[in-house]
Formats: sequence, C-alpha cells, structure tokens
Amino acid sequence: MRYFFEAPVKKKEKGYMIPIPFNIWEVCKQRDIIKAEVVLDNKIIDCELLPLEKGNYEIHIEDEDAVSVELEVPHKILLHVNGSLIRMDQNSPYSFENPIRKIDSMNVIIQPEDGLCGQACVAMLAGVTIAEVISVMDCREWQATMGRVISALNYYGIDHSDIIMYTEGRPAVLPKCCILMEKMGRYCHYLIHFDGKFYDSNLGVIEEYDMSKLLGYLEIK
Repeated sequence: MRYFFEAPVKKKEKGYMIPIPFNIWEVCKQRDIIKAEVVLDNKIIDCELLPLEKGNYEIHIEDEDAVSVELEVPHKILLHVNGSLIRMDQNSPYSFENPIRKIDSMNVIIQPEDGLCGQACVAMLAGVTIAEVISVMDCREWQATMGRVISALNYYGIDHSDIIMYTEGRPAVLPKCCILMEKMGRYCHYLIHFDGKFYDSNLGVIEEYDMSKLLGYLEIK
C-alpha cells in the first residue's frame, strides 16, 4: 500500500528523519523496524521506518539521499510499505471484475454501538449488514484499522485507489466516493463521502463536513 502526505525532512541525532502523520499500527500489520520505499523530490529512496512509541514512526533516510533536500520545509511524500495488508480475500467469491455490487447509490447504516464505524463503512459500500462485515473482517469494536478495512474491500471486490491521501486538515477536493478518516483521540473515525453527501454511522446523512477534521481519505473507484 502507498501513503501520500506532506512532511518536512529534519536532521536529528539518528540522522535525517521524516515524521509520519498517521499511526503505522492503524494501517500496517508490521511492527518494530520496517523496510519501505519513499518518493522524495521525484527520487525513489530505500528507507526504514523507525518506531517512536505506540505506533508512531519516523522515516529514516541515508545521509547521501538527504544531501540535496531542503530541510524543515514541507515536501510531498509518497511512502510505499510492502505487505502492509491482512489478507482475507483468498476464498472470496468476489473480485474487482466481479464485485458484490455496483456502487451507484448509498444508504446510511447506523452502528449499533461505538467502535464499529470501520465495519459500518464497509457494510454501506458492500450493501450488507455490519454483522456480516464483522465476520469477514474478524474484528469487533475499536479493532477496524484502515488495513483491515482495505482488506475487506478487497474481499467484496470493491475497487479502490492504492494510495491513501493524508490531508491533515488542509482543504481538499474529494472524489465522488471515498472513505474518510477523522482523528478521534487514540482512534480514527471512518465515514463515507458519496456524491456530495457524507454518510456517518453515528450521525446519519450529513450535507456538509468540516474538512479541518479530516486526516485523510481512500478513493473508492
């Protein structure tokens, strides 16, 4: 999976580091030091993700790769982490060529209890119940990381971008259909944007959304 965001390059004791604006444990299944690739100033660089605490990481790049990079100013970063998704589509009857449904409409699903917003988003997109999605994802309240959500989309044959766009509260033009990630304490709250409206498993259908609360989004094709 790939992740797009803006961040500065900083010189620290450990070397040249780039802060990651999201929790790696929320979107990837790896822990400890993680091998990855980053595109920085149109150059592909092998790098390592070094843990800070509780799923927060920094990108470490070698000195020779940072020599011509302007420090302490925002750069457009494209991070590629191999094997970051939990596979749950091996026995799926669906595929991107044969999805569970064509997404040409959206019905809101209200989650029965807090912590099921990720499952609710998948249920809305697939047109199934939250109970079925919980079974497919094999996770309950507060366990639906973005990695598990994407894997569930793959199970249902729901095509999506291979890049998660992190806007961090900056203005953004949303695609017709996407999953929004909103930072909420230790967790993310997930909701759907479809055709100019917002489908929130807590609040129902919303006509307007405060983009300053948006952490990022994943386009649904």
